[in-house]
Amino acid sequence: MKNCFYTLLVVIAAIHWSNAETFTPEIVKHQLPASLQVISSDTVKIKESFRENDIAVNEYLTDRLKPIRANFKRINSITQWSSIKKKDIEGESAEGGEAVFYEQKGRLEKITARLYGEMGQVLTEYYLLNGHLSFVFEKIYTYNRPMFYDVKVMKENHDTEAFDFKKSEVEENRNYFEKGKLVHVTNSLDCGAPFSSDYIEGEQKRIFEAFQKFLKLRKEK
Repeated sequence: MKNCFYTLLVVIAAIHWSNAETFTPEIVKHQLPASLQVISSDTVKIKESFRENDIAVNEYLTDRLKPIRANFKRINSITQWSSIKKKDIEGESAEGGEAVFYEQKGRLEKITARLYGEMGQVLTEYYLLNGHLSFVFEKIYTYNRPMFYDVKVMKENHDTEAFDFKKSEVEENRNYFEKGKLVHVTNSLDCGAPFSSDYIEGEQKRIFEAFQKFLKLRKEK
């Protein structure tokens, strides 16, 4: 099939911004101190889902996806958790990241994973239903300019645009699991091409591998 979607690995590569020359003048690439190439991950963060309903787009799957969507709304509406644990993610992106584990009465309900880069960030939310992966919501932001690219730098380089988080290109992937199997995928940049079984299988493998890594990270001391 014609694949019009980014895989997460491609997005992470884009976040490293090896192709920054698409807009960054030579003076910026060669004269900025290395310290300015590192973003502050606390400056801008993608908002987590909160009291949010899922978007129903495929009527033929409405009944099958209903419990998944209800569970998504239930979990993202919780305001008081029994336990919230944070751990650093290492080795997945140049600027690092953070995983957060949400538990209610001793049961893991949700994991969020943030990966940061100079040119963007990724937020992935994992929702569990009866102890099993149920829904994975990926939010991918690609910035219009690097975060250090303020008005001063813009003017120095005769550019017309500074960093503006609101001008980020946004991609959202919604992945629905039923009895351990990926049964449905939606993408906000969908170009209309049908999903092939190979694509679904590849996405399931990618998501489960990442999910297992976070479960392992959760147990580390």
